[in-house]
Amino acid sequence: MNRRNFLQTSGMSLASFALMSKSSLANIIAENPYKIRELRGGVSVFTERGGTIAFLNTKKGFAVVDSQFPEQSKHLIDEIKKLSEKPIQLLINTHHHGDHSGGNISFKGIVEHVVAHENSLKNQQITAKNQKSEDKQLYPDVTFADTWKGKIGKESIKAHYFGAGHTNGDSLIHFEHANIVHTGDLVFNRRYPFVDRAAGASIKNWITVLDKTLSTFDNETIFVFGHAFDPEKIVGNKEDIKVFQNYLSELLVYTEKEIKSGKTKEEFLKTTAIPGVTEMKGDGIQRSLQAAYEELGGK
Repeated sequence: MNRRNFLQTSGMSLASFALMSKSSLANIIAENPYKIRELRGGVSVFTERGGTIAFLNTKKGFAVVDSQFPEQSKHLIDEIKKLSEKPIQLLINTHHHGDHSGGNISFKGIVEHVVAHENSLKNQQITAKNQKSEDKQLYPDVTFADTWKGKIGKESIKAHYFGAGHTNGDSLIHFEHANIVHTGDLVFNRRYPFVDRAAGASIKNWITVLDKTLSTFDNETIFVFGHAFDPEKIVGNKEDIKVFQNYLSELLVYTEKEIKSGKTKEEFLKTTAIPGVTEMKGDGIQRSLQAAYEELGGK
């Protein structure tokens, strides 16, 4: 672009802004930092900072799955209040990590019950104590070992625990009528995962958990993922789960081979890609490598 054209274009842009009302300009500048996307059956997803939130809107009230951080959960609560004055009956945590349960505190005095797997509660309590953040927690008051079921309006919500995976307390939350499952961090769509060995994670059993997930839900199920490399792809299907499961399987095969070849941990952690894996992206592969190396007994 030459100087004359640049000045003309710039002048037009400035003129356009000058003609805008103050309220219009303010709306552009203060555009919401979050996104809400409606799926089906009254279920929507909320994304901002942290793990994906799903929420259900019924004639009887709301249910929310995961809470991100305090600031983000307040944004969600404000949006829910715009929809209706109906109560938020349930807050369900897929697991204890702060980007999924840190915002629980914003629901204090608002939500009727907080639900999570029994190990998720234990992990949340341990983490809060270690971080001296116990006063910033809203702990689950309803826990379960294998399954839990609740109902709001015409929607039945069922939580499934299939064993240790990303931690030892991750559960899948199924909105049965809408046929939508929130996987939490049991699925990172095309993104290298965090494997929390300190909280009982098992990559080997994680693969089994995903087998059970694929066999439990049908081909019409919509899955909501805890994280995705592409922010627009936090919703998907069984094929996405299979891609992630394949990554975990190939990770263990590769790690075992490298350990048997005599690779030291330091040498092994220099790996930048797993052979046969082409769809995983982003930073953080070393987190998976270290967890796999330790799980398989590398020295």
